[in-house]
Amino acid sequence: MKLRGGVTKMQNKLAAHRRFLGKSQSEMAALIGVDVRTYKNKELGITQFKAREMFAIAREFGVSIEELFAPENFEKHEVS
Repeated sequence: MKLRGGVTKMQNKLAAHRRFLGKSQSEMAALIGVDVRTYKNKELGITQFKAREMFAIAREFGVSIEELFAPENFEKHEVS
């Protein structure tokens, strides 16, 4: 689901967690080993996070990967 400015709920969740924990986009970029512009593009959904980046971010935040990166209605999209 897109919010204002084309940002999805997933990206909004990620940014909200980051701000709540007082982390800057520069700190997050350093955590996953990318340039800050690259991190910004990933957080905005322009480019995708790699699996290792998602795991590193979830570990840093102390949450599950699903909490940050799975769509809100993920269970409804499971393949039978």
